Amino acid sequence: MNEDLIEINKLTDQFFSAFDNTLRAPNLDSLKSIFIKEGIIISNNSDVPLIYNLDSFIEPRIRMLSDGTLTHFREGEVSHETSIFRNIAQRFSVYEKSGKLNGEDFKTEGKKSIQFIKVEGQWKISSVAWSDKE
Repeated sequence: MNEDLIEINKLTDQFFSAFDNTLRAPNLDSLKSIFIKEGIIISNNSDVPLIYNLDSFIEPRIRMLSDGTLTHFREGEVSHETSIFRNIAQRFSVYEKSGKLNGEDFKTEGKKSIQFIKVEGQWKISSVAWSDKE
């Protein structure tokens, strides 16, 4: 495995683990260190995509993952395909997530498209878009 892919794998693992609140408090502030400052995150689960910058994405999720709304939450990659070309990379991830939302158990899966760029020799996430399976 080449060094670029190893670094992209680490960033992806950090992204998914930031939301986990099963045994610890979620670490969503860590997203700021793995994204470029101008990063965007898109939920495309309906006809109208929800488009966030880092702050507008992180703030409500910190509340939801800390105030009891979403508990026992875990999300992880099941499989992926990564393409790297010089200083850009694209990863398609199949993921599963589960937890309790407002006291109700749920489990679902979906796909994420994650884009990376190399900035001053380091890989960073530039954008993430996802859609859950219905």
